[in-house]
Amino acid sequence: LPLDTRTCEPSRRGDLLTSAFLSRRQGPNLIINQPDELLDGMSEWCKEHHGKSGLTKAVKESKISLQQAEYEFLSFVRQQTPPGLCPLAGNSVHADKKFLDKYMPQFMRHLHYRIIDVSTVKELCRRWYPEEYEFAPKKAASHRALDDIRESIKELQFYRDSIFKRKTDEKKRKLIENGESDKTAS
Repeated sequence: LPLDTRTCEPSRRGDLLTSAFLSRRQGPNLIINQPDELLDGMSEWCKEHHGKSGLTKAVKESKISLQQAEYEFLSFVRQQTPPGLCPLAGNSVHADKKFLDKYMPQFMRHLHYRIIDVSTVKELCRRWYPEEYEFAPKKAASHRALDDIRESIKELQFYRDSIFKRKTDEKKRKLIENGESDKTAS
C-alpha cells in the first residue's frame, strides 16, 4: 500500500522504547487530529479499514495537533535516551520514517540514523530458516499504533529466541541491561 507523504499525514502514533534485549517502556499513545479534507482524500483501503477500527472517528474527535504529538514523543524519548542513540524500529519502518522525517523532524533528529526493520529480519528468516519461520507469531492486523508496535516486538523476540541463537548467558545479559559490563562483574 503506497502512501504519499505529499498528500497524507500521520493520524496515530505510539511509542514503546525497548532495551537492546527488547524489554519495554511504554510512551505516549496518541491519536492526532486531521482535517476532514485529508480524511476524505484517503484511499478506499484506508477509509474501509480505519472506518471499521474506529480510527477515523477518533481522529476527527481528537484535540491533539501534529505539533503537540511531536512534542510529547520527543519529550518521552529525551527522558529515556541520549541524542543519536535510539534507532527507529518496526515493521516496514521505512514508510514511518518518511512521514516522521517530514512531519516530526525534531523527533527524528534525536534518533540514530539507522533503523531496525523487523520486516527485513522476517524476510531473511523466511528464506534462510523456513522451518522455524512457520512458528513465527502471526499479525492481528488491527492497524493501531501500539498493537502494531507490540506485535513487532513479539515477532522480533521470536526471531531472536528461536533463530538467532543466544550466545550471552542470563547473568551477563542482566549486567549489560543494567548498564554494567561483564568485565566489572569478574
